[in-house]
Amino acid sequence: MTTTTLPKELESQSLIRFPDCDPFNHLNNSRYIDYIINAREDQLMSYYDFDVYKLAREQGLSWVVAQTQIAYLAPAALMEIVTIQTRLMAYTDKALMVEAVMWNEAKTQVKAVMWTRLAHYDLKSRTGHKHSEELTLFFGNIVAPFETPVTFEERVKSLR
Repeated sequence: MTTTTLPKELESQSLIRFPDCDPFNHLNNSRYIDYIINAREDQLMSYYDFDVYKLAREQGLSWVVAQTQIAYLAPAALMEIVTIQTRLMAYTDKALMVEAVMWNEAKTQVKAVMWTRLAHYDLKSRTGHKHSEELTLFFGNIVAPFETPVTFEERVKSLR
């Protein structure tokens, strides 16, 4: 984990698989969240060499989902390649706010928008935990806030 100039918006692609689809061959609603979480974890590793599981193993610290908002705008279909973009929208001493946008492969149609608030958590004491100075510096280097604050509904409307 370095604090040089790092990309603020991360992107990767996923293939929609059969076991994750409903009888209409669309990605099941709950699986959108799984695809997005998996993409974010992979992106953190490949873009920043940041391993959340290593942090949990070595320091007993992680993040737990405190709140998720998701809007489903278009179905993701069986065997479709989707592009998932994520970014850290904001952070505090104890929490992160992450946005994810799932697009079609060409990024011409938004499939879903998700905002997730994550609380920093001490796995040993099972309590909230302040971010370390190192994490705070890292977050300060990758945060990508909106120029003008928007609500979730406004953000979804702007992406339609």
